[in-house]
Amino acid sequence: MTTVAQPVIEVTGGVDTHKDTHTAAALDAAGRILGSAQFDATAKGYRELVTWLRGFGQVALVGVEGTGAYGAGLARHLHEQHIPVVEIDRPDRKTRRWQGKSDPVDAEAAARAALAGRRCGVPKQRDGQVEALRLLRIARRSAVEQRSKVQRQIKTMIVTAPEQLRAVLRGLTDNKLIATCAAWRPDGARTGEPTVATKLAIRSLARRHQGLTKEITQLEALIDPLVATLAPDLLALNGVGPDVAGQLLVTAGDNPGRLRCEAAFAMLCGAAPLPASSGRTHRHRLNRGGDRAANSALYRIVICRLRWDQRTQDYMARRTAEGLSKKEIIRCLKRYVAREIYQVLTAA
Repeated sequence: MTTVAQPVIEVTGGVDTHKDTHTAAALDAAGRILGSAQFDATAKGYRELVTWLRGFGQVALVGVEGTGAYGAGLARHLHEQHIPVVEIDRPDRKTRRWQGKSDPVDAEAAARAALAGRRCGVPKQRDGQVEALRLLRIARRSAVEQRSKVQRQIKTMIVTAPEQLRAVLRGLTDNKLIATCAAWRPDGARTGEPTVATKLAIRSLARRHQGLTKEITQLEALIDPLVATLAPDLLALNGVGPDVAGQLLVTAGDNPGRLRCEAAFAMLCGAAPLPASSGRTHRHRLNRGGDRAANSALYRIVICRLRWDQRTQDYMARRTAEGLSKKEIIRCLKRYVAREIYQVLTAA
């Protein structure tokens, strides 16, 4: 008697991720629901989730919500298991109004989006040097923001300080102000006097400012060589320094090949103008989406080139003669710069 081999079922998974648990759903190739289950957001839970999916057949694809947040660990585990992963966008409000909202419903919606190829993209890989760069940049950005806040607090205190202190501090440069205030030695036994209390408070803030400056310098000593190693060709471009190059590397991720084309990279950076035409009116509107930090990096490149690059200056003059405003010209230039950056990032 001849045994007929059973056909292998191709399974598409969908996962709704949360801090403590992940809810998974499985579909067959025809879109029929095979089941749903909840797993812990731990290494053991990831293994159990993969085993559960494979119990239905061969896992062809898994759509995961939030691969850059709660789903990062699961996406990393799936990548190690050589299971294709796509990142799923959150369903729009209209869809949720009709379908309702629950973890199994969201997991099934993620699986259906992955199966249909809707609202999905290749997630960033978070196991390389670019991920290390991203983490160092987070620490540096936090220190820079805190230092700026401390400096504003010092200047606010000076505005309301007793006149004898204001007269001394008002004309000092920022560096001299911090050094002067950090060197004060007020009498701690007279904290009930407003002048002494003001000196104590400003000195504390000034020393905090110095500590943050030292921390920023140490982090930059780690970041700059890493950027130079990762993207020497990017740093060679006009207007691109370590900070700008670092941001663009982080935006692209460890796997810049996930970006389909330079237009997709421009859209990711919010530098692709959106069509807003109707009837005989043909126009584009400002794109307010995308990675705003990457958009800011492109803006800084353009501003630098407007100051120092003759080609950019000639383009500005030509487009101004055509009737475009400076803001419109800068948007055009950001689009051109995004194309140039994409070519460098994907050259390897």
